[in-house]
Amino acid sequence: MAIDTSFLKPGAKDWESLYIPTNTSTTCIEDETVKIMVDKVEQANDTLKTILLQSLQMQNLVVLAGSGCSYHAGGPKMSDLWNKIIEENKIQAKSVAQKVKYDIELTNIEAFLSRVEAADFLEDDELNNFLTKAKEIILETMSSFLPPDQKELLNAHGVLLHRLSRRRSRDQRLRLFTTNYDLCFERAAADIGCIAIDGFSFMMPRQYDPRYFNYDIIRRPRSGEDSGSYLEGVFLLYKLHGSVNWEKIETGIVEKEKPDPEKACLIYPAGGKYQQSYNQPFIESISKYLEAIREPNTCLLVMGFGFNDDHLSTPLISAVRSNPHLRLIVVDPFTKNNADIRTNRHINELFDLSKQGEDIWFVNDSFEGFVNRIPDLKSLTPAEKLFKDIKGAMYQR
Repeated sequence: MAIDTSFLKPGAKDWESLYIPTNTSTTCIEDETVKIMVDKVEQANDTLKTILLQSLQMQNLVVLAGSGCSYHAGGPKMSDLWNKIIEENKIQAKSVAQKVKYDIELTNIEAFLSRVEAADFLEDDELNNFLTKAKEIILETMSSFLPPDQKELLNAHGVLLHRLSRRRSRDQRLRLFTTNYDLCFERAAADIGCIAIDGFSFMMPRQYDPRYFNYDIIRRPRSGEDSGSYLEGVFLLYKLHGSVNWEKIETGIVEKEKPDPEKACLIYPAGGKYQQSYNQPFIESISKYLEAIREPNTCLLVMGFGFNDDHLSTPLISAVRSNPHLRLIVVDPFTKNNADIRTNRHINELFDLSKQGEDIWFVNDSFEGFVNRIPDLKSLTPAEKLFKDIKGAMYQR
C-alpha cells in the first residue's frame, strides 16, 4: 500500500502532496486539471528539497531516531514483543497479570512490565522469574533480527549517515540520538566507512567514558605548518536507552557481543524509563540531548519516534516554545493520521504550535522514503549551491 507522502508547513492548514499517482498516464497530463495537480506536486517537492537543503546547512544538525527507523530492516515492534513474551507464555502471563491486577486483553507490553516492576516489593518468585525471562526475550529479539550480511537492509541508514555527516567543516558534527537498542546505525556506519563517536574507548575492550564525546578526529598533514583538517564522515552517536552490546561490570560499562540479560545496560520498556534515564550512563546522553535542542541555529530531525517517552518529548516541547532558533522536522508514515486522530498529547501540542507559526514541519513518509529526499550537499555544483542559497534567502523573507 502506497504511503500518502505529503508535508505540512508552519502556519498551514492543508497538507501538500509529494506523490503523483502511478496511474497518471501521459495522455492524462494533457488534461488541465491533472496538469495543475502535477505542477502542484512538483512545486511541493521543490519546496521541501529547498527546506531540507537549508536545514542541512544550519550550524547544528541533530537527529532523534526511534524504533520506526528499524522496522524496514526487520526490527521488532512492540506488538512483536507482546507476542513473544505474553502470547507464547500465555499460562504464566495470565497468572502474573492476575497477581499485578493487569487486564491482559490490553495488549500493552510497556504497561504490563511496568506493573510487574512496581510489584517488586512482593518478593514473589513467579513475578521475578517472569520479569527476568521477559528481559531475556527482549535482549535476544533486539539482537538477532539483523543477519550477518545486512548491508541491503541497512541501505537507508547508510544513505542518512552518508548525506548528513558530509557537512561543512566549520559546522558542528552531526549528533544522532536514538532510543533504539539495536546496532543498525553502527553497522550501517561500518558498511560505508563512517565513524561513530559513541562514548566508548578506541581500544579493546571498549569501555564507556563520556569524555570520548569531547574528542574528534582530524586528518594530520604529512608536512608543513597546516594543523590538519577535520575528517569527513564522523558523527556523534548517543544511545538514550542503552544498547544490546552494553554490559555493566564492576569497573563500569563495556561492549560485549552477548551480554548477560541481568547485566545488560538497557532501559527496558516499562514505566520506570524516566527515572532510569537519569542514572549512569544514560544521564550523559540525556544531558547532551537537552543541551542540543536549546542551542541556537539548530535543526532537529525526528524520525520513527512516537513521542510516547515523556522524558524526551516534554523537554522537546519546552525547547520549541523557548528556542526561537530551533527548526523541527517530524517524519513518520503515520504523521498525517496522527493529525486527524490526535491520540498523543505531545503530537497535539506540536501540531498546535505549528499552526501558530512555529518552525515545525511534518513529513508524512517512511524512513527509507524520506532519506532519499535528503539532498546530497557534495553532489551540488557551485552554481547550484549559489542558486539554492539565493532561493533559500528569498523564502526566509
